Parts: sequence; C-alpha cells; structure tokens
Amino acid sequence: MSQFWWVNHSQTARQEIDGQYLWSPKTQKNGARSEFYKNMRRASPGDLVLSFFDQAVRYVGRVTEFAFTAPKPIEFKNTGANWNQEGWLLPVYWAPLLPTVRPTDMIGELGPLLPERYSPIDPNSGSGRQNAYLASVSQEAFHTIVAGTAFNREALRRGGANSLTFEVVNEILEDAVERRIREDLQLEDTVKTSVIQARRGQGKFRANVEAVEPSCRLTGVINPSLLIASHIKPWRLCSSAQERLDGMNGLLLTPDADHLFDRGFISFEDGGEVLISPRVDKADLRRLGFEQLVMQSFGFSEAPAVWRTEAFAPPQQSYLAHHRADVFVA
Repeated sequence: MSQFWWVNHSQTARQEIDGQYLWSPKTQKNGARSEFYKNMRRASPGDLVLSFFDQAVRYVGRVTEFAFTAPKPIEFKNTGANWNQEGWLLPVYWAPLLPTVRPTDMIGELGPLLPERYSPIDPNSGSGRQNAYLASVSQEAFHTIVAGTAFNREALRRGGANSLTFEVVNEILEDAVERRIREDLQLEDTVKTSVIQARRGQGKFRANVEAVEPSCRLTGVINPSLLIASHIKPWRLCSSAQERLDGMNGLLLTPDADHLFDRGFISFEDGGEVLISPRVDKADLRRLGFEQLVMQSFGFSEAPAVWRTEAFAPPQQSYLAHHRADVFVA
C-alpha cells in the first residue's frame, strides 16, 4: 500500500524538482536524529509526495527508488552550508500541480487531517514549519490537497523511465571518485590502478577477497567464474585506498545475490545470520530462485528459524556495521 508524504523544501526545491530527487542530511547539525530525515529511508517506490515551497503545493511526485547514501548535491552550492556533506538521496519523479494549492486557503478543512506530531505545516495557520522536511501525511490530507487540481497522472504512474535510479547515481558518484583518485598526487600509479580496478571488483581487491571468502555466502556457489567480488562498504563511500583494497571489505557473491546486497535488500549479522529487508517483494525473491529467503521471511517450518552462514571475522564485522546502518533497507 502506498504511503503519502509532504516535503517542505523552499531552499532546494528548484534543484530537487529539476534533478528529480529529494536530498537530506542524515542527522541534524548537532548530530541528533531527525524524524523528517528518517522518513527518507521509510519512503518506498510508488509512494506519492506533495512538494511545498513558497507557501504553496506546486508539484506531485512519485518515489521511484529507495533512498541511498549520497553526498550533498553540488547544485545546492552554498545552500545549507551547515548541513553534513553526506546524506540520503531519494529519487522522485515530479509532475506540476495545476493550479497550485495554498494550504492557508483551506486550513479549516486540511488542519484536522494533519498529523498531531511532525506536521509539515501549522494546522491552524497553514504556514510551513521550520526544520520540517519530509513528513508523513494521511491519504485524506493528500487527496484534500489535490482535489480540484490537474496533473499528468499517467506520466506520474509511469514515472521512473526518465528518473534517477540507484545505478545511474552510483555511476555518476563513482566516476567523480575515480577522477579524484586519478588526480591524487599522493598515490603511486600502481596503487591508483589497483584502486580503480577494485571499483569493478577486479585485480588486487578480488585476490584479497578470494583469500578470505571461498564461496558465495548466500548460495554456496564456489566456481569463481560465477562470482563477483563485491564491497561490503561501498567503493564510493570508502575513505582510503586501503579500505577499497581490503579483502575484509568484500564478499564473493553470485550476480543476483550481489545486486540484492549492493541495493540493501539483504545484509548479514556479525554471527552470519542473513537479514532480509521487510520491503523486498517476496514473490520477486522466489522468481530469482531464493526460495530459502522467502521461507525464512515467512517463518515456514521447513526453513531454519534463522538462515545463517559462518560467523564473520572482526574486521569484516566493522564493514558490515556500516552496511547495516547505511545500505540495508530496514
């Protein structure tokens, strides 16, 4: 079932509408967690979003991907100078809402439908609330706003074909990291070559992973021709050449398992227990051939209570903690 959201983004609306996304820091400036930023990870593909800026709702959006870690967009320039440089990027396909809707003109009807906590606007005046970003709203509140308006429903329904995807953004971000590596005068050429090869799971990184991991943790496949050397802490998020080449920061996975892991649909506990995202479609897992994952997620008696592999080494556990916190779609 779709969820409904409301975003206040007067400072960054033009960049986010044009770029077809939303972006927020992960925490507030003082390090505190924000419910509005947590919502970036709660949004799911197919959810609908109201875009509020300049005191009016001007666009309707459809979430096309789960949020993932990304740096503050360069097009923000000096906006949000105090924001953390790393945050959540949520791809959203936007369609104009015509006419635009001013909540102040309908607050008597809209106010009682707003959430008691974490409302994006004042339920009495209709003015946007400071520090509110992505807020959950009811289906009734959403439909109250869009009633009597027009937007391209078919384009919104199909939204995604021309939208940002994890793969597209990941490629853009990794290209930028690779350029910085090539321009780094502190790195020797041989190290640069190894680090760049590691981006594709090749070279020294793969050899280092093979020295640690003998097979796919999810499927048990041992044929190296069928396995991908995948980073646990993503290559683009590593802070050094050492992390990018560390065999402890890698797993050997079959292509389907690699995609599930990279996209955060599965992860692992330190003891080897397999974690399955509650927001991955179980039918899709079955279609991919991961019947055991489906059985575990539904608690079928034929499956072990907890599907697990061997425990991970302490250095691997450090990388897995990052994966569970910043990649896994919980």
